[in-house]
Order: sequence, then structure tokens, then C-alpha cells
Amino acid sequence: MKPRHFLSLFDLTPAELQQVLRRASALKALYRRGERYAPFPGKVLAMIFEKASTRTRVSFEAGMAQLGGSAIFLAPQDTQLGRGEPIEDTARVLSSMVDLVMIRTFEHARVERFAAYSTVPVINGLTDYNHPCQLLADLQTFIEHRGDIRGRIVAWIGDGNNMCNSYLKAAIQCDFQLRIAVAPGYEPNAELLKQAAGRVVLLRDPLVAAQDADLVATDVWSSMGKEAQQQRRARDFAGYQVTAEVMAQAKPDAIFLHCLPAHRGEEVSAEVIDGPQSRVWDEAENRLHAQKALMEFLLLGESAPVA
Repeated sequence: MKPRHFLSLFDLTPAELQQVLRRASALKALYRRGERYAPFPGKVLAMIFEKASTRTRVSFEAGMAQLGGSAIFLAPQDTQLGRGEPIEDTARVLSSMVDLVMIRTFEHARVERFAAYSTVPVINGLTDYNHPCQLLADLQTFIEHRGDIRGRIVAWIGDGNNMCNSYLKAAIQCDFQLRIAVAPGYEPNAELLKQAAGRVVLLRDPLVAAQDADLVATDVWSSMGKEAQQQRRARDFAGYQVTAEVMAQAKPDAIFLHCLPAHRGEEVSAEVIDGPQSRVWDEAENRLHAQKALMEFLLLGESAPVA
């Protein structure tokens, strides 16, 4: 039987997505109570990092350890992938030795090619196209603080990047309204915009996007690999900072999320990210619990707990 992969939110049905999110909160509660839950003794997660990370590495490595397994960190210089071995060959070999593979890289096609030849589940830890694990944490955070996200209004302000693409997929899967305020020339994936028709509005004014929103989210203006564009992007996004004025347009109980790392004074003011509406620290911690629930789902399949 072919393994289930998680390369995109679309790899889960809406019902499965909700199951994973409920399970994430249940695993978080277990962790907070200090109860040991280790269903994966002897299981091994291979983590391939072609893009550096703090939260992705620590959350996956700690999560696998908490579930009773172990994780192996592989940087480009540690593998034959970094020396030109075909992705297909590495996938065949690595998947014969481990139980799960997580890949954080640039081109989304690399993750897809690896998954096509892997005999174990492959998890997308981030690509230039999307960041589905982060959306699991974001959705979990919203649900924990504000309840069901269905029918709510979400404002995305800034670059139409991989996080914006992931919010588009989440809007489809979770049935919420997404308003995207983006500078001209930085729009998200055109095909995803078409798929989300009826649930998404593309705007230029952050104040309009944030009006009556339940959630306001953003990301850095220059993602990894785009540092050379930093000065131009700083000019183009100068009017797209999430400020107290922007948050004032949202509902009084709206929350602010940012996948981190954040640049205070650029995409978000210190007043907002360090303020009472910010839930970024809960969001960061939830990477751990959401990914534990995801790994449990991928490894246990139908026998995975549902709550």
C-alpha cells in the first residue's frame, strides 16, 4: 500500500484536517499534564534541511522524541543529495531505513519527486510554494483561542508568498473568508486564487483587508532565498506593515499571528507582535503539537486516535 504523504493541506480531507487539529490539542494537553505518551518506540524520522530553520528542526526533533522515537538531522553537506545524487535514488535508499521523512527545501518539485519514490510518508517542512505544517499550527492556535474558524474573516497582509499560498488552501479546506492585501507584483499563486474563488478577495489596502477580521496574519517581506531583493521589497511593502491602526480595524477580539522569525518595525510593529492580541508564542509552540498529531496520523493511519 502506498504511504500517505503531507506535501500540502490538500493531502488531507477537510474531515481529516479537523481530526489532526483536535488531536494536536489533545496531545498538547497530555504534554502539559506531564503524561508520557510514546507510541513510536524504535521509529526514526529523517529530517532533510536544504533551508535552515529553528522552529521546524526543534519541533520535529522534540516531537519525535516525545512520541518515543528518534530523529536524524541531515544538512546538504551531510548527504549525497548535496553532491548531486538524484533525488529518486536518495528517496529509495533513505525510505528503506527510516519510518518518516521530513524535507525543508526551496523547490516544491523536489519534495514531490522525493515522495513519488519514497516507501514511507514524506512531510513538507516548507517549500517556496507552501508551508502546510505552519498552517496546522496557525489553525490550532485560532481554534484554541477563538473556536471554529469556519465562516470567519482572515486578513493576510504582505507578500503573496508560501505562507499566503497556504492560507489560500486553508480557506478552501476550512471554509473561511480570506482577504489578501498585497503590493502589486507580489500576488500569490494564480491557480490557488482561482481555486479559492468565492472565499478570497485580493486587495491593496491593509486597512480594508483588516476590517472586522477575526485573524490578522503576516510574514517577513523577504523570505529565505530572496535576501538580495530586500531593499526593493522594503520600498514596495512600506505601506503593508501590521500596525496598531491596522489591528484597530479588526474585531476587538481578533488575534495576530506570525510564523516567525519576525522583523519588528518592518512587516509588524513591536506594539502589535508584543501586544495583547498577539498569539505568536502559542502559535510557535503549536508547531510541536500539530506535527506530533500529523506524524501520528501518517504512521498509524486509521488506527490513529481521533481526539
